[in-house]
Amino acid sequence: MLKAAHLKLHADRHRIEITAQPRPNCPHCHGDGGWWTGDPFPETEACGCWADRRQLGIRLLPVRHPWPDEPPF
Repeated sequence: MLKAAHLKLHADRHRIEITAQPRPNCPHCHGDGGWWTGDPFPETEACGCWADRRQLGIRLLPVRHPWPDEPPF
């Protein structure tokens, strides 16, 4: 796993993924990625510095399970 600025790269034999991370110098969330709402039932609200961005991925090899659920015949 590599991190560069506000992107995270994960690579293994099954996939390559690039995901957005909260920006450390964001004026809204200050690098935390979001904040708590002040409602009676508080929830976290994601900041737009990373939540509005897509996750990019490339599948490489399929994941093989050692024991399939069904018999081979």
